[in-house]
Amino acid sequence: MAAACDVRVAAESAKIAFLFTKVGLSGADMGAAWLLPRIVGLGLAAELLMTGDFIDAQTALRIGLYNRVVADAAVMGEARGLAERLARGPSVALGITKDALNREAHMDLVTALEAEARAQAGCMLSPNFRAAYEAFKAKREPKFV
Repeated sequence: MAAACDVRVAAESAKIAFLFTKVGLSGADMGAAWLLPRIVGLGLAAELLMTGDFIDAQTALRIGLYNRVVADAAVMGEARGLAERLARGPSVALGITKDALNREAHMDLVTALEAEARAQAGCMLSPNFRAAYEAFKAKREPKFV
């Protein structure tokens, strides 16, 4: 499930493994063989999925599987704070960004640049862009809808 998340925050004591091969099943389950190579690269994904070995939080952070590793006692607060920050953000722009991250992985650069130009033009029509512009002029934080 962690591999399917956009951002992953883990406690220092966290360990992760893709265990299916340890019990005679394919390591390619629940989208892991599609998701994991996009996060950590093909070689590391192959090793993790084929060995089923656990890795610690610092290793997962180093290879890009985790975005942040924090003290055990702080993990829920850190994750909640990040989620709340994103929830206060410009939802339309964040949705378009997520869509671009997914779609552009299969595009050439020129096509991606064209898609991004269209997306930015659309975002400029959003009330969130106006809210950000007004907040910038007033030297305050924007309040997005």
